[in-house]
Amino acid sequence: MGEPEAGQPYEYRRRELIEPDWTRFPGWRDVTTAQWQSAQWQRVNCVKNVRQLRAVLGDLVDESFYTDLETDQRELATMSMLLPPQMTNTMVPDRAPDTAALLADPIRRYMLPVASDRHTDWPSHPHATRDSLHEHDMWVAEGLTHRYPTKVLAELLSTCPQYCGHCTRMDLVGNSTPTVAKLKLLQKPADRYEAHLAYLKAHPGVRDVVVSGGDVANVPWKQLEQYLMGLLSVPTVRDIRLATKALAGLPQHWLQDDVVEGMHRVAVTAERRGVNLAVHTHVNHVNSLTPTVARAVRTLLEVGVRDVRNQGVLMRGVNARVTDLLDLCFALQGEAGILPYYFYMCDMIPNAEHWRVPVWQAQQLQHDMMGYLPGYATPRIVCDVPFVGKRWVHMVADYDREHGISYWTKNYRTSIEAGDSEALGKQFAYYDPIDSLPASGQAWWRKQQQQEATAAA
Repeated sequence: MGEPEAGQPYEYRRRELIEPDWTRFPGWRDVTTAQWQSAQWQRVNCVKNVRQLRAVLGDLVDESFYTDLETDQRELATMSMLLPPQMTNTMVPDRAPDTAALLADPIRRYMLPVASDRHTDWPSHPHATRDSLHEHDMWVAEGLTHRYPTKVLAELLSTCPQYCGHCTRMDLVGNSTPTVAKLKLLQKPADRYEAHLAYLKAHPGVRDVVVSGGDVANVPWKQLEQYLMGLLSVPTVRDIRLATKALAGLPQHWLQDDVVEGMHRVAVTAERRGVNLAVHTHVNHVNSLTPTVARAVRTLLEVGVRDVRNQGVLMRGVNARVTDLLDLCFALQGEAGILPYYFYMCDMIPNAEHWRVPVWQAQQLQHDMMGYLPGYATPRIVCDVPFVGKRWVHMVADYDREHGISYWTKNYRTSIEAGDSEALGKQFAYYDPIDSLPASGQAWWRKQQQQEATAAA
């Protein structure tokens, strides 16, 4: 007798996208299809506070959920609440949510965090910082980060159509919360944009501009088009990437006539100039993908955008299982026309330990994903190491698993290290979440904390 068939660790099945029925929510029972497809209606009806969430959910969930949410907003949240109906509708997509289903929902876990999600022993890593990637330190003009030799990040504004709880730019983006007073962009947009263009013209070695924020979907279209045309007038700019989570959170925005027509004008100009124009979005779970999202992506590609790519974030309770990642990637690539590109490890910002995964787990997930997707659509899992930048998770130079400290090297200087002759010879540390460490490692960190507290006293 032969060996019994074991099957594959992951079985692919095509799953066509669905638009969940928004009328399952009490507050949207009378919302028409025309209203739902309106970007203006979506923006006006965003959930911004617990009172508005009650109006949508009614008595579907227990009072305990609202209390849990209010506690988080008051004591722990680094981002204020802002949820478009489109995003809310992808939570518990197959039925009207009850408390248990909503608490377990992967999209709710990062878009609408509650206090009971957070870790009580280690809500923040001791090395967590508001601007964990030091982007603000590398500003060469207001909102323009020059971190990599040939690339810059342009933060055009500090707002989004939706706020993710794990936002890496929580020091700047969104409204202040009771625990975080946000930084502000001080210049007028026109002055800020002019400073960006002036820097690019003076630095011909920069060829790649990531246009972000915030989210470019919140920039008035005429203003955004003027900025993009300005970038296209700089002869040394060869790549432009527009960063927008709204492609998944508010796809109706990208289907508006003025936006579609304007994107076509920009795409035609980019093609004539030989510039690669792409849109980068941020989808973390397959449930976020709906036919409306796919239609918005298809429209962008039809008007001439070269690629639409996904940069997700690896998070516990959301997508940190290989089945979740492969389900998402197959839907992105096969159903929505979005190329799986990166999954970032969640950055070391305050109150994010319950989301973060250790480096070894990210390495295992990368290993387990290989061989299923087409090579060009197999995303890289990367660790964005402070002062180093993106590194594939297997590029670690050294790794102390007991204490959860990985060490990384770099091959270029950032804009703040131009005169540092030793920058390329150093190793830079990244830290695993402490609760993922063995007991001895956790005890070591408690001892460090106690010693620091004693010294401070």
